[in-house]
Amino acid sequence: MATHIFPSPLPDVELPEVALSSYVLAHGPELDDSPAMINGDTGEVFTFGQLNDAIARLAGGLQSEGFGPGKTIGLMAPNSPEFTIIFHAAGLAGGTVTTINPSYTAEEIRFQLRDAGASMLFTVPGSVASGVEAIEGTDASEVVVIGDPTDGLRSMDDLMGDPITQVEIDVKDQVIVLPYSSGTTGLPKGVMLTHYNLVSNLAQSKTVLDYGENEVALACLPFFHIYGMQVLMNGLLAEGIPVVTMARFDMEKALKLIQDHKVTQFFAVPPMVLGLAKHPAVDSYDISALRKVFSGAAPLGADLAEEAAARIGCPIVQGYGMTELSPISHATNGFDAKPGSNGITVANTECRIVDEDGNDQGPDGEGELWVRGPQVMKGYLNNDEATAATIDSDGWLHTGDVGRIDADGHMYIVDRVKELIKFKGFQVAPAELEGLIITHPAVADVAVIGVADVEAGELPKAYVVLKPDAAASEDDIKAFVASNVAKYKQLAFVEFTDEIPKSASGKILRRFLRDKNK
Repeated sequence: MATHIFPSPLPDVELPEVALSSYVLAHGPELDDSPAMINGDTGEVFTFGQLNDAIARLAGGLQSEGFGPGKTIGLMAPNSPEFTIIFHAAGLAGGTVTTINPSYTAEEIRFQLRDAGASMLFTVPGSVASGVEAIEGTDASEVVVIGDPTDGLRSMDDLMGDPITQVEIDVKDQVIVLPYSSGTTGLPKGVMLTHYNLVSNLAQSKTVLDYGENEVALACLPFFHIYGMQVLMNGLLAEGIPVVTMARFDMEKALKLIQDHKVTQFFAVPPMVLGLAKHPAVDSYDISALRKVFSGAAPLGADLAEEAAARIGCPIVQGYGMTELSPISHATNGFDAKPGSNGITVANTECRIVDEDGNDQGPDGEGELWVRGPQVMKGYLNNDEATAATIDSDGWLHTGDVGRIDADGHMYIVDRVKELIKFKGFQVAPAELEGLIITHPAVADVAVIGVADVEAGELPKAYVVLKPDAAASEDDIKAFVASNVAKYKQLAFVEFTDEIPKSASGKILRRFLRDKNK
């Protein structure tokens, strides 16, 4: 069967070969005194000029301590202007930043720091204890505090130096950020995203996101996650749009910030859209300034989107992406949404829909979505095998999601090939939880799947086989997992069973377990 390529229905755009900070912070003097970032928790305002200056000075300080190309820092913090300053200072100095979920346990943090080869860790006071514990046994020599210094540790302010300009780098080769993703399966892996990957995707996304005049955006999705990092932090700043940050999402607080700052653009995940449809507090705030709600990170049902849109009087549209795609490959073009659609293929991007037998499908045929374009990652850090399993020799990234593309070029995700569990937009790798649970002294075998949930998307469920004569309760297994992983990875359900279904080669047949939960 012949190859069938779905090109983007949009014309190609220019892809600047510049460093990320040069693209994001390119605004001239006309925006120097305009608000760039507003800390929604404290009210502190950074203008574009102040943000640029702080980034340049921290980059200078990092450089004076030997940080630059070939070096990596860890950044573990909730959303704030300071997160942006550290992120771009690392890039300006020619180095790399690996972004870490602040809810991680010390062991999870240590794994990422060690794998990424980070030389220091920036974090907030509330995470200092876990950070100090985590750097033991890694290349990270110190924890730097974002805010007032504690316990003799240096603060971010202590590292400020003489401002520098962008260190010369090869933008197509230099990795600017190493977020961690489980890909289509397995344990978390460092996703190598270059300056060119990120700048390209910002340029590609700009056309479909279609911002107007006097926009203000709320950033409640975490910057350590690729969606918040690129679409919110970098993408909005690149368009000169003020960003109101939230350290953690709370519906009533978000509604108040939308009201007080006359927010026009709200980026969400499906559980937040559910809140817009159902939460009683929505009727108590004036959110009429909203022009658009953009939902991503997990599929959003057409009925829920329509219900929420009708309640708030604002269009709700969707996009699709992956960490490995920097992240957007598909998005609703402006307000031109189709119910249930993830939008159209962004500019400079090609797609294929390939069935289980390797046959390309035409319009409305179903199969795995493959994507090729400048936003495709450089690869997984120190993992050529996983890279080769995800990106083929012709440059096609195999997403692990089953989709279809209609005759109008709209893409729909209909199922999942990959094993990842999507909890409120976060990835939970079954293999990671299985590797932990099997170490429980009472457990002989285990399999983990995702169970559908209206609010969360999916909840982790473990099927557990106990050793002969061993005893453990559901609460025992849940508590064991909870003591070792971040909250979003914790088990919602445990079911004891006599046997885990497996193939002849020993691979867990998760589809049989998923079928039991339909």
